[in-house]
Amino acid sequence: MTRLKDKVAVVTGAASGFGEGIAKRFAEEGAKVVVADLNSKGAERVASEIGEAAIGIKADVSRKDEVDAMIDAAMSSFGRVDIMINNAGYTHVNGDMLGVPEETFDLITAVNMKAIYYSTLAVVPIMEKQGGGSIITTASTAGLRPRPGLTWYNASKGWAITATKSMAVELAPKNIRVNCLCPVAGETGMLAQFMGEDTPELRAKFRASIPLGRLSTPLDIANAALWLASEEAAFITGVALEVDGGRCI
Repeated sequence: MTRLKDKVAVVTGAASGFGEGIAKRFAEEGAKVVVADLNSKGAERVASEIGEAAIGIKADVSRKDEVDAMIDAAMSSFGRVDIMINNAGYTHVNGDMLGVPEETFDLITAVNMKAIYYSTLAVVPIMEKQGGGSIITTASTAGLRPRPGLTWYNASKGWAITATKSMAVELAPKNIRVNCLCPVAGETGMLAQFMGEDTPELRAKFRASIPLGRLSTPLDIANAALWLASEEAAFITGVALEVDGGRCI
C-alpha cells in the first residue's frame, strides 16, 4: 500500500462523495492529503478519519485567494505538492436550459472551470521546481456525450476536458502530467440534481443506460484517480478516462 509513498495530494470537494473517496484511497497508499472543501466540518471529519497524514481546510475554489491559501497550507504542512485533484463541482438541476438563472450559470463556470485555472496558477510553479507532478480533474461523461437537461453543466465539463488536453501538451516538457476522469452519475450528493429528482424510477432509468448495470461509486473513481496519479501511469497524459460502466460506448 505504498503507490503514493512520500507524495502530497490536494483534493478539492473532499468532504463527501468522489472527493472523500479519493482522499481516503490516496492516504491508504501512503500519500499525505489536504482535504479541502467549502464544508469545513466535512473536510475536518474526513481528515480526522484519515489521521495524521491529512489536514482538513475550508476552501471556496471559486475564489483565487482561497485557492492560494489552500496550496499555502499544503506547503506549510507537508512541504510540497505532487498531486492536484480538481474535484469540486457544481451543477444546475436537470431541466430547461432557458430556466437556469445567471447566478447559477456563473457559479457553474466558477467552480467547474475557473477553479482549474486558479489551482493551475498555484501548483505549476511548485511542481516545476520539484521536477514534475500530476494534475487530475473530475470531468464527466456529460462532457463527452451530452444529454438534454444539463446543458450548461455539460458545457463546463467539455471545457474541462479540452483544458486538460491542452494543459497536458503545454506542461509535458515540465514533466507535469494532466488527465481527467469522466465518471457516469454516481452515489453522491449531486445525483438528485442530475436526475431532476431522486426517485426509484429515475434511478432505474439511469442504471438501465449503463451496460454494467449500476451507478458509479466513490471507490470506482478513487481507484481510477489513484492509477493516474501513480507511477504506473507515468506515460499517460492528456487522457479523459471514462469511468462509466460502458455508458459512453
